[in-house]
Amino acid sequence: MLRKIRIVLAALCFTLVTLLFLDFTGTVHTWFGWLAKIQFLPAVLALNAGIVVALVLLTLLLGRIYCSVICPLGVMQDIIAWWGRKVKKNRYTYSPARNVLRAVMLALFIVAMVAGFASAAALIAPYSAYGRIAQNLLAPVWQGANNLLAYAAERLDSYAFYTVDIWLKGIGTFVVAVATLLLLWVLAWRNGRTWCNTVCPVGTVLGFISRWSFMRPVIDTSKCNGCGKCARNCKAACIDSKQHSIDYTRCVVCMDCLEQCSQGAIYYEPRTITRRMELAEKVAAERAAAGPAEEGKADGMSRRKFLTLTALFAFTAATRAQNKTVDGGLAAIEQKKMPARKTPIVPAGAQSLKRFSQHCTGCQLCVSACPNGVLRPSQDLTSLMQPVISYERGYCRPECTKCSEVCPTGAIKRIRRPEKSSTQIGRAVWIKDNCIPLVNGDSCGNCARHCPSGAITMVSSEPSREDAPKIPAVNTEMCIGCGSCEYLCPARPFAAIYVEGNEVHHTI
Repeated sequence: MLRKIRIVLAALCFTLVTLLFLDFTGTVHTWFGWLAKIQFLPAVLALNAGIVVALVLLTLLLGRIYCSVICPLGVMQDIIAWWGRKVKKNRYTYSPARNVLRAVMLALFIVAMVAGFASAAALIAPYSAYGRIAQNLLAPVWQGANNLLAYAAERLDSYAFYTVDIWLKGIGTFVVAVATLLLLWVLAWRNGRTWCNTVCPVGTVLGFISRWSFMRPVIDTSKCNGCGKCARNCKAACIDSKQHSIDYTRCVVCMDCLEQCSQGAIYYEPRTITRRMELAEKVAAERAAAGPAEEGKADGMSRRKFLTLTALFAFTAATRAQNKTVDGGLAAIEQKKMPARKTPIVPAGAQSLKRFSQHCTGCQLCVSACPNGVLRPSQDLTSLMQPVISYERGYCRPECTKCSEVCPTGAIKRIRRPEKSSTQIGRAVWIKDNCIPLVNGDSCGNCARHCPSGAITMVSSEPSREDAPKIPAVNTEMCIGCGSCEYLCPARPFAAIYVEGNEVHHTI
């Protein structure tokens, strides 16, 4: 029963978290966006003390239940391992904990985060790793299915569905996602939770805490017949059936061992009961070995150990249509290219490039949720996988605050619409050699007509001539860097006006 409850809860959490990266309508985010914010590492980076404390207390109470229910990467490994067991049963064996490797990986992760190399640390961050897999590999399939439904519905004069663009947002992030999935697939297929118990920093931290968990599985030696079936089905490889011991730092409380034991010799029960059983067995063994004269002394020592461990437990417990290439089916449109920006553009709410790079783990949730298609993973090695803004497919609408609403780490702080429309994330720069009125002699003014902040006006290129073409003049004090001018500029392949990012955001 416990295993079935765990599977139902894990399937529910996994499905909803996955939908956060697949849903392009924003509906799932409205109701279940909190599931991203209760992930352990995002909560730590967001300094959300309430959630961090709650997850620590949950681990102290139930063990590493977070890893088998809440963490999507952990549940994904369980799904892969389940398929592996369909091919070969009883495939696992006990292996000693690789504590040195775990400590080294955790130390490297912390150093990378503190030193500002969050994109490097994000390679092994569990929630972010799953986010990249879902956004890069699952979202295109989901969007393709939606487009097929939209096409079929249109044939039936129904518009319940609408088509969406399917495009590769970042080749670097895509490669990382594929490599991560392949590695996890091999490890989980062969050995279950190897990633969680050797590489994952969250698993290492929660494993340390779970040493003192109140509830834990325990082996009743009086019922165990030594068949070893529990160990051969333990995907965490933490059960030593020969010694009748369980490594609680690696146990993810999947409950598989409880179901596999035909003798009913494994229980999931409070630590105090477990400890009393262990102490009773030890006392009996000491009495038999020491004799009557040492009986009282053995009792006293056992009581002291029990009280010490009880006090230690009490103290710890307190503590996200294809590219349009023709115009009306007649004239080919040359695809717009991204300008070489000296400073990347990050969303309003990030406050500054430095702060953003220190908090963002590149989970791609904001990229999935962006309704305007302006967010995409960076290709720069120093900020690889972290989202940046580019305006080839849209512009950042002043009234949209979606990315700040979904960010689980606080890298993009929650921002209201009035704040968004007055935050300068960059400023427009005019390129004379690309401007259509000067190149072709045609009148344009697209940038000025569509600037939401009125920062662009059209002025005569030669004031002494009445028939001189008009060109844009940018008031950088009013520009907010939304990119409407860059996106709507008809010049190809490079726009005649583009946005240069601000290292520190300003209020206009």
